[in-house]
Amino acid sequence: MTANEQTSRRLTDVPASASAPAPASASAGERADLLESLAHHRRLLRLTTRDLTDEQAGRRTTASELCLGGIIKHVTEVERVWAAFIVEGSASMTDFAELTEEERARWADEFRMLPGETLAGVLDDYSEAARRTDELIAALPDLDAAHPLPEAPWFEPGARWSARRAVLHIVGETAQHAGHADIIRESLDGATSMS
Repeated sequence: MTANEQTSRRLTDVPASASAPAPASASAGERADLLESLAHHRRLLRLTTRDLTDEQAGRRTTASELCLGGIIKHVTEVERVWAAFIVEGSASMTDFAELTEEERARWADEFRMLPGETLAGVLDDYSEAARRTDELIAALPDLDAAHPLPEAPWFEPGARWSARRAVLHIVGETAQHAGHADIIRESLDGATSMS
């Protein structure tokens, strides 16, 4: 079973306490703001792929290894990983120091379109991950619930992130990669997410 399949399975088995309706409170407005911000950046990212062929979605147009289809795949996985973290904590995350060469190669494939992958398929997968993330955020009993981060050179030792912080991280990743996608699309054919 792939990491994506494991994460998808875990998210469909969310405990009832995590899927209970969120209490009506000030956090309802905060949740709406978080979801609206995430939807806005997702929309900008998706706009960079409009009217493209599969070949164009897989084409590198800069010195980077990134292509538009690969960015969508990466942001999809980011949503899945951080949604799993919100529910399960760091046990749901991969320890990159312990990855085998084969696992590292599969991780690198997340950033490019592979033979047989289509832009429509990648976008459908992204939509499904987004739907699940949105449902989770809307149903969380407490945005302050926190888990320790896994040990990694890019995390402060001993740090804990709340569900809110994890959602903000998803928003930030999506916004950052929407900007990357805009540059790649402009290099491809002159179009941008706003044109």
